[in-house]
Amino acid sequence: MNFYPTTRAIWLIALGAPIAAVLAAIIPSLWAIGAAWALMLILLLLLDGLVAAKANRVQLAVAKSAEIGSPVQLGLEAAFSGKIAPREVFGTLGLDERLAETGAVAFSLDSGVAANGAFSGQATIIPVRRGIGEIGRLWLRWKGPLGLAWRQTQKQSKQTVAVMPNIAAVRSPTVQMFLRDSLFGLLARKFRGEGSEFEALAEYQPGMDRRSIHWKGSARHSKLLAKEYETERNNQIVFALDCGAAMCEPVDGLPRIDRAVSAALLTAYIALKAGDRSSLFSFAAKPELSTPFLSGSRNFFGLQRAAATIEYRHQESNYTLALSTLQSQLQRRSLIIIFTDFTDPTAADLMLEAVGRLIDRHLVLFVVLEDRELTSIINKAPTSAEDVVRAVTAQNLLAQKKLVVTRLRHMGIDVIEGAHQDVGTRLINSYLSIKRRGSL
Repeated sequence: MNFYPTTRAIWLIALGAPIAAVLAAIIPSLWAIGAAWALMLILLLLLDGLVAAKANRVQLAVAKSAEIGSPVQLGLEAAFSGKIAPREVFGTLGLDERLAETGAVAFSLDSGVAANGAFSGQATIIPVRRGIGEIGRLWLRWKGPLGLAWRQTQKQSKQTVAVMPNIAAVRSPTVQMFLRDSLFGLLARKFRGEGSEFEALAEYQPGMDRRSIHWKGSARHSKLLAKEYETERNNQIVFALDCGAAMCEPVDGLPRIDRAVSAALLTAYIALKAGDRSSLFSFAAKPELSTPFLSGSRNFFGLQRAAATIEYRHQESNYTLALSTLQSQLQRRSLIIIFTDFTDPTAADLMLEAVGRLIDRHLVLFVVLEDRELTSIINKAPTSAEDVVRAVTAQNLLAQKKLVVTRLRHMGIDVIEGAHQDVGTRLINSYLSIKRRGSL
């Protein structure tokens, strides 16, 4: 506990010097008034700091876990002892860089808000990186009754916040309504409709696929009959996440890998609900994470906890090692959804070569986030020669990226490319389309 002068005290002390100079110029014997003025204010400052209220209880309320990119409320409560309560209380809390880009958050405490009459306040932070974020030192300060001294106290917090991947999309009413009405995997029975395993013949109804008409059966029964198929379940879905240097670049304030993790978890939730099995696989310079295949929506939070451990690696991604390792781990045909970004043409060529071996047995789908930064540089009106060079470079990078996407599509691989807020929905639609076609 200590105290120090406020801005008001410093200005008042400094004001004594010109006054003393003027008086000394008029009457030389009055020069001591300036020194007396400064001494009086110093004594008042000491008195103000000593009689100021003292903090006897400080409590910080912090959530044990949070989701990246989602606001988190921090609560602070402080009780004071003394005859003269402070008028205003201010606080500053040091934070891990995972919890706040600035490394600190400020509080403004109000009196009488809490039930016990203590000062209380709230602050909002937005976590920017996954992992365990540490809460640092808390500083509280308030003025004495004369407003000449700041009284200050500090407290070291031992609390931590586990920053998890964002699954807000999973809890959205739209997704829940979709799951309630979905035809895949919500009820414990066999589903008839589109798929690959023949189930039965049924009378043809308007709207059915004409290719499903069974002509021989229709001729025997003198009416149109169509084939019905059982929707496949228990398929294997692998979400392969590139956590290398390119995926650590930010998109709208969050790293690309975190945008990819959110889209992957949303689709994994749908897949688990549909009766399929899901697994996470991450890689950079070498394979990082490989979870077993999980089934049932009860295991979704296991995938979320595993995704929280995916690190940010500022390394070039080794596609050859990662995809060959993944291929050796898969014992049956699977849908492999790869989240990555293309920056280096040489690495892209190696990736295409590795993917070419993968598609012989498995179904591969790529998800690429739209690069808004490059687009904004290209669309910006140039004002200098540097702007022109920057725009030309951005255009070349974008052209190389489009070339890789085109080559992937020529290989028969679907590529989803779009803004981060759209790729989750588009990925779900692609997954459901694959199930309807029975491609697995």
